Amino acid sequence: METKQFNYRAVILVFLGVAAFLALFALNQKELFRKLFELKSPDVGRPAPNFEFPGLDGKIVSLSDYRAKVVLVNIWATWCPPCIEEMPSMQKLYNELSGENFEILAVSIDALGIKAVAPFMKAYNLTFPALIDREGTIQNLYKTTGVPESFIIDREGILIKRIIGPLDWASPEALRYFRNLLKKPLSEKDIISNLREKRSSSRS
Repeated sequence: METKQFNYRAVILVFLGVAAFLALFALNQKELFRKLFELKSPDVGRPAPNFEFPGLDGKIVSLSDYRAKVVLVNIWATWCPPCIEEMPSMQKLYNELSGENFEILAVSIDALGIKAVAPFMKAYNLTFPALIDREGTIQNLYKTTGVPESFIIDREGILIKRIIGPLDWASPEALRYFRNLLKKPLSEKDIISNLREKRSSSRS
């Protein structure tokens, strides 16, 4: 009887030990994943990384060209169904905020480049700027996990939000969010910087 009781207790102790080990392992894995994800995530609240890519007309477009504007950077591909899903709402947002200090820069990572992107934009009646990144360099620059991923940059060039996956960009909530961003005044430093850039471009 004592032997059986001893074995029963031993089994319970082993079971509890294994359970504790597995719980600790899972916790460590979760913490490790969290740390890795944080390392790979772009720094929200800091200046957005600048980039330069050609547009459909071949001209080089830089993110820094749109300083003093709210910019929605969308990283996508023509072969991505969720990307296709959100494009019409992006066009509606673009139309709604046309003429304001707002821009969309849709950076395509299609390997075929303009051959794939130009017909796509035409087929879906998309008029916002599409940029070509055949090498997918923006994925490393912005530490993306896939497509689509979007990044909202305020008028001072600060990355303020990252969105993974498709979104209804024409929803009342999205429109309200962007309108509130557009209402925020520029800092004195950015006003002066913007004036200098305009003066420099007019001279050239």
